[in-house]
Amino acid sequence: MGFLPAMTCQTQGISRTAPVRWRSFEAMCGVFWEAEGRAGATGYYSSPDPRVMLFFNDVSDQIRLSEQGTADQGDARPLLRALYVPAGMPIWTRFVAGHRFSHLDLHLHRSWLLARLGAGLGAGDAMRVASQPAELQEVSALAAIGAALRQEIIAPERHPIFAESLAVALVTGLLDMPGAQPPETRHSGGLTPEQMRRLQRLLAEDGSGRLSTAALAEAVGLSPGWFSQAFKKTTGKTPLQWQQERRIAGVKQALLASDMVIADVAMQFGFADQAHLTRAFRRHEGTTPSAWLRAQRKG
Repeated sequence: MGFLPAMTCQTQGISRTAPVRWRSFEAMCGVFWEAEGRAGATGYYSSPDPRVMLFFNDVSDQIRLSEQGTADQGDARPLLRALYVPAGMPIWTRFVAGHRFSHLDLHLHRSWLLARLGAGLGAGDAMRVASQPAELQEVSALAAIGAALRQEIIAPERHPIFAESLAVALVTGLLDMPGAQPPETRHSGGLTPEQMRRLQRLLAEDGSGRLSTAALAEAVGLSPGWFSQAFKKTTGKTPLQWQQERRIAGVKQALLASDMVIADVAMQFGFADQAHLTRAFRRHEGTTPSAWLRAQRKG
């Protein structure tokens, strides 16, 4: 008898469109689902074992995710293509639109996973990374691994060691591993590159450079509290600091590219007056706008 997960799953409005295919291994269990959910459909999932969800189609516009007891619009974020859920962490989902989907659910024996991670990272780092949730939208490499693992679940062709190796590759591709690529290219508790691009477009379209945290959070489908934490983890700055830096960059560009007086530039970029701009500019650049402009022109 292989590993069987102790999963709690409660859904409403979600139905299978094909028989569930699954296969149990010594220390993991792989399940392939094909299903559909109607608008308003909900799900609750909890397991004492860590697991990976890999979607074979994009669901970020149709399904919301939360760990806070509900997945209503106000306190949830888009469900990305790949998700690592640590042992014991519950999640809630809600469909904002009807959608057909397929995904691989990979349940892992916690001790087995820690042993595999510990062999390369050490026990301390293995415990740390395995306890942190991770999400990823760009899954081109992981999708190929997932497709191979799906095949070994549906119609096995190789030794179980092959499937177990694929499972390790899949989960390590998701986890925030020491020495992994920088946060600009991955998402592990922070914002995705696409979410950051969406914020940049929103700020450019608004023009004021003074959007509220609530407005920024809404643009990427997150609650303000979760957004603030994710934003700081991604950029190292608060949303206010980030916007202020972008406004100062715009001020510098305007000063160099036009003959506008500083007071007019201040008004254009949402500062109360020239004195307000001068104080903000000095905090960022260590000098006043007029002194900075003279130095640039002299240079």
